[in-house]
Amino acid sequence: MMIKEIQEEIVDEFSMFEDWMQRYEYMIELGKSLPLIDEKYKTEENIIKGCQSKVWVHAELEDDKLVFTADSDAIITKGIIAILIRAFSNQRPQDIINADTAFIDKIGLKEHLSPTRANGLVSMIKQLKLYAVAYQTQLN
Repeated sequence: MMIKEIQEEIVDEFSMFEDWMQRYEYMIELGKSLPLIDEKYKTEENIIKGCQSKVWVHAELEDDKLVFTADSDAIITKGIIAILIRAFSNQRPQDIINADTAFIDKIGLKEHLSPTRANGLVSMIKQLKLYAVAYQTQLN
């Protein structure tokens, strides 16, 4: 599936919930299904800077596609990174670089997070795109 299709699927799923408590619960569930990072990658260099809680992200190139794994010490943050990984994992680096992130606004995520979590969200997106740039450079 293309990034845009996955993002539309996520927007559709979030639109099924009537209030933000249900959406938070859903994000927590998504966090539980997150492809967990191997303990050996839970290092300082894999921590996303700018997040209030600890978020580790690791990327590997498999068949010209980036595969992300992650973990967080906070359940909501784990749900946020799970949404991003679902949208961007198993995609070509160039597609990740070019991907629009407007779906975040469509599900209303940024506006329902505390300012520090919203900053963390931006940092997570930036880090995933930086990994994509680094791997795209290797492919060129």
